[in-house]
Amino acid sequence: MPRYVALEEAAEMLPRVDRVLVIGCSGGGKTTLSRAIAMKFDLQYQSLDRDVRWLPGWKERDRQEQREILRGLVQRDRWVMDGSGASTFDLRLPRTDMVLWVRVPRRVALVGLARRVLRYYGSVRPDMAEGCPEPLPDRQFLSYIWNFEKRYAPIFVAKIDLYGPKVPVAILRSHEDVARLLQMAEKGRVSTARA
Repeated sequence: MPRYVALEEAAEMLPRVDRVLVIGCSGGGKTTLSRAIAMKFDLQYQSLDRDVRWLPGWKERDRQEQREILRGLVQRDRWVMDGSGASTFDLRLPRTDMVLWVRVPRRVALVGLARRVLRYYGSVRPDMAEGCPEPLPDRQFLSYIWNFEKRYAPIFVAKIDLYGPKVPVAILRSHEDVARLLQMAEKGRVSTARA
């Protein structure tokens, strides 16, 4: 069983950790949260989509090459990594100080995806590899989001338990949880700096 922590405990820890893994279903807000953490706590932002997985033209990088890139990224001292690929948890979790799992309901993820497509359709969003303009989602991608909790969440739990059983995992079930986490962590950072 993963080491789940309450939102308040995660907020206390966040200003003091060096490596944060942000996971969850597409459209849930992983990237927005990761970028906010990077900015507030001076961590290097790393995106699996942009830095590891995709080449121009939506060509997927070879799996072994992806793993080699990841080996280098996780060895860095301070980072926040945005990306869910459970197949690389064996590389990422042993170097992670905390996991933030954005686990919003599917309707929230689908609305998030729709907003992203409306904003970026036909252009490359900042967290995506060059030459990969935002497409309209296909049936397979929508199915991934729709079935995430049933098909993929159990895999996440099993892999976290296997590769990071002592890593604290905070579940963020809404955008309100995300906002509260950041607000409480920022207050904790300011209080610690003054003390």
